[in-house]
Amino acid sequence: MKTLTAVLHKEEDMWVAECPEVGTFSQGKTLEEAIDNLREATELYLEEFPLKEGRKSVITTFEVSSVA
Repeated sequence: MKTLTAVLHKEEDMWVAECPEVGTFSQGKTLEEAIDNLREATELYLEEFPLKEGRKSVITTFEVSSVA
């Protein structure tokens, strides 16, 4: 079992989910559905393209100047 990150945001009436460590995306009408769909998409992807052992991801934030 491996723990990965899900980044979610709302687009109109759907939730979009991304796994930044793998690069997979999915969506759903609820947060739970989006995460479940992302899990399935990521598992299918990893069956074909396994993660390399020892690979570490860094997730951070950054600021941008206000745009008028």
